[in-house]
Amino acid sequence: MAFTDWLKRNVTEARDTINAEITKFKSKDLLEAIVASSAMVAYADGQISSDEKQKLMGYLRSSEQLKHFDQNDVIKLFQKYVEKYEFDATIATGEVMAAVSKFKGKPQAQLVVRVCCAIGASDGDFDQTEKDVVRRMCAELELDATAFGL
Repeated sequence: MAFTDWLKRNVTEARDTINAEITKFKSKDLLEAIVASSAMVAYADGQISSDEKQKLMGYLRSSEQLKHFDQNDVIKLFQKYVEKYEFDATIATGEVMAAVSKFKGKPQAQLVVRVCCAIGASDGDFDQTEKDVVRRMCAELELDATAFGL
């Protein structure tokens, strides 16, 4: 009986691990788009607040698709995009749009924009510069910005 319980538990754990890895594989592009676009919105006003970072991390922890990613890897990815903005905003924006445009015409496009709106508003001031960045993202994704209150 003990062997059967052990086997059942290990098979269940292995299945759960495989499912988590499959979810990570399928969601890697979505993670990249959300983190990159969040960095773009957070950087839009020239300073990235801890509220913006916390909002992003909170969302990623609660997302069924994205919660399997290691937080340290997410932080490194966010920092990579911030550093790109610090180096050259035009090039960084191009790279963000390349990551985001993979979701043009897909339901996840709305999710990317909604997360960006939440990031922009997280510090209590969704200012015009941040809204302009999200409008540009909407244009890239062929979404109506007014549907997001922009």
